[in-house]
Amino acid sequence: MPESLVVAGKATPRGRFPHVKVVGELVFVSGTSSRLPDNSIVGAEADEMGATRLDIRQQTRAVIENIRDVLAAVGADLSDLAQVTCYLVNMNDFAGYNEVYAEYFDEHGPTRTTVAVHQLPHPHLLIEIQAVAHLSRDRRPEEGR
Repeated sequence: MPESLVVAGKATPRGRFPHVKVVGELVFVSGTSSRLPDNSIVGAEADEMGATRLDIRQQTRAVIENIRDVLAAVGADLSDLAQVTCYLVNMNDFAGYNEVYAEYFDEHGPTRTTVAVHQLPHPHLLIEIQAVAHLSRDRRPEEGR
């Protein structure tokens, strides 16, 4: 039976969908950002004049860590990722995003596609990542959990 979860301690989805869904041995992670449970955004700061500073490196790290936490909720980890799709608002951020991504993955990691998008659900979000992981049979969540 497929298991869908909204993971406690993570930012609540801004729609009626789960953070993660397990179908057989596949784990599907919904698009994940650097948003925190209090709706603040890692890597987004505003000064007293309202000028914003957005940091792709901080946001990329926070997104990958959020994905790590979501995977852990179903007994998986980053090494189980098979494929990721990364959405960047600005391809000028590619180098910084790629630098942080390489701290977590190399040529033995998941396949990756990176695309530019017009915008994400909040103007301070620079990146969102969705992912698919493979969960070996002995690590699948128990039914009815």
